[in-house]
Amino acid sequence: MIERVAVDRGAILFDPGRVESPDWRLFDRAAWRARGALRERPGGRGSIHFIDDGARHWALRRYLRGGWAAQVARDRYLYLGEERTRPFREFRLLWQLRGMRLPVPVPVAAGYRRGLLAYGAELITERIFDVRSLAERVRADDLRDADWAAIGACLRRFHDAGVHHADLNAHNVLLDGAGQVWVVDFDRGRIRGPGAWQERVLERLGRSLAKVSGGSIAWRDGFAVLRAAHDA
Repeated sequence: MIERVAVDRGAILFDPGRVESPDWRLFDRAAWRARGALRERPGGRGSIHFIDDGARHWALRRYLRGGWAAQVARDRYLYLGEERTRPFREFRLLWQLRGMRLPVPVPVAAGYRRGLLAYGAELITERIFDVRSLAERVRADDLRDADWAAIGACLRRFHDAGVHHADLNAHNVLLDGAGQVWVVDFDRGRIRGPGAWQERVLERLGRSLAKVSGGSIAWRDGFAVLRAAHDA
């Protein structure tokens, strides 16, 4: 069951089985750092930190804009109502996808705090251990056909369930040491009916692979295996 608690100028959604006394300190990086429990994800742009504090092993993500919009408001979004805030929508979607037994992070807590017109937002999920992104694996050139096929089959599961990932790229597909595929970062994702969007999602992933490969075309054969497994 998801619960909600009001905080100063905002609110938090949380899983009461994982968070006992929710308040904004959950998202306070300085407080976690003072406890010696916080570290930044290597290679990240500062939006994601890992929390390791006793039995809590969490990933803390601040919602940040990219592209031209970041020049105007890096971490602020127009407030259009609580249920339309990015963290609440992503938290509820992850909760739904977990109920469908899809390989996504376990949602822990989501929060926003607003000013007059805009809000800032945070999301905490359970950390997934022993994983490397598809981008890392492509750069290291250590993907087997079986890995590509597993990714394609996994993405087909999401598409059969009507899950539209709004920004599927090589950084948002993870593979663990056992060969399990995970998909992360469902900001602006949603459930919808079948359509041309499924093909566009795969095309977006292909463009991302071309970008992270540094000009190499070695990824193309693997991507063909991925597509075949997805379409089978």
